[in-house]
Amino acid sequence: MPVSKYVYYDFTLSLCPDCLRRVEAKIVFEDGKVFMLKRCPEHGRQKVLIATDINYYKNIRNYNKASEYPLRFNTKTHYGCPYDCGLCTDHEQHSCLTILEVTDRCNLTCPTCYAESSPTYGRHRTLEEIERMLDIIVANEGHPDVVQISGGEPTVHPHFWEIMDLAKTRPIRHLMLNTNGIRIANDPGFAERLAGYVPDFEVYLQFDSFKPEALISLRGRDLTDVRMRALEKLNQLNLSTTLVVTLQKGLNDDEMGKIIEFALQQPCVRGVTFQPTQAAGRFDNFNPAKDRLTPTGIRQGILDQSTVFNPQDLIPVPCNPDALTMAYALKVDGEIHPLTRYIDPSELLDNSRNTIVYEQDEDLHQRVLKIFSTAHSVDALDDDFKSLLCCLPNIKAPGLSYDNLFRIIIMNFLDAYDFDVRSVKKSCVHIVHPDGRIIPFETMNLFYRDAAKEARWRELANTAEI
Repeated sequence: MPVSKYVYYDFTLSLCPDCLRRVEAKIVFEDGKVFMLKRCPEHGRQKVLIATDINYYKNIRNYNKASEYPLRFNTKTHYGCPYDCGLCTDHEQHSCLTILEVTDRCNLTCPTCYAESSPTYGRHRTLEEIERMLDIIVANEGHPDVVQISGGEPTVHPHFWEIMDLAKTRPIRHLMLNTNGIRIANDPGFAERLAGYVPDFEVYLQFDSFKPEALISLRGRDLTDVRMRALEKLNQLNLSTTLVVTLQKGLNDDEMGKIIEFALQQPCVRGVTFQPTQAAGRFDNFNPAKDRLTPTGIRQGILDQSTVFNPQDLIPVPCNPDALTMAYALKVDGEIHPLTRYIDPSELLDNSRNTIVYEQDEDLHQRVLKIFSTAHSVDALDDDFKSLLCCLPNIKAPGLSYDNLFRIIIMNFLDAYDFDVRSVKKSCVHIVHPDGRIIPFETMNLFYRDAAKEARWRELANTAEI
């Protein structure tokens, strides 16, 4: 009998990248990789690489947890995913991180920008709109875990400080500012004023490369000096910062280890987030057919380039394991101690075990004591680590603070090429729309960012072609 050259593994629904029509898709294993096979009746067959590590891709299913829903849903389920955002009643995860886009404008015109921002594009949101959007986030989440002030470039908003004050008056557990760092670097006193929003505040700093040619390709100009001056100020203030790296194959994916090592030397940096380019918005120097990176490819690149982490450290994030990979470590007296390697995925299924207190868990206690056996500054640290690991059993570790945390996150935002309905239902990074909807990041950029995009799929819906 004829034998297929691939192994059929799974079935899902995806999208045609040309017309955004919903299409059936097979997940198959071939030549040691994972591919998505799909066919659009108009645009034909497509084959998309979605993973370079079959074993890790299969192991993702072991890192799962019961869905956590928002306090309320915003839309009804009518057409089916992804055409009912949101959040519709069929979505399986609340907003772990909600993005509040306060402006479409930016002080750059990056060749890579999912929001297509520029100095002249779109408009600033009014304070009334922003206040209403914040209230919608709180109504959905109660005490939102993380809210990120974003854009565009949020620091160019003429009422930026009023926006920050509005956000800090809400019951938000952790507030972030997503920024390219230009105003931090160039505006005297700006970083100092940001430090006034501590505690529970962090800077999410664009930091793509050390190579001028890579920065020009991604951002339109060499921002090396800007990034270094911004980091100098943030380090002086010890203002918690995450470095955010947009990755493209052959452009800057050889720098992941170097960026991690650099980040570990910065007192203010709490981690690095790696994001492969999403084929949405503006991606002028990016060919999705040959330049895309898979999450497993990025994971392997980190392991190959870094001496700190091993394969047991970079594990799926249970709230959305297909899209998120993480490694957590402790920084103590200049040494790095990876921690996620000790997580047992079977614990994630036990909802009764919500917190691990390291003095009471003898095995964990001994590991932590071993890590701290040569530390001389632990007693001087103020706060407990009440929630050390995102979406995993919490660890209470008296004597540790957020300053001791270092994390690596791989965050993959699906686009029309690798879109998987099964995965997007667990999306936990959402954008609040000015009209009151809470929309997953992936579908926002594909369908809902502007009226023209929304009209495109609604036309399909009205002709029963979705």
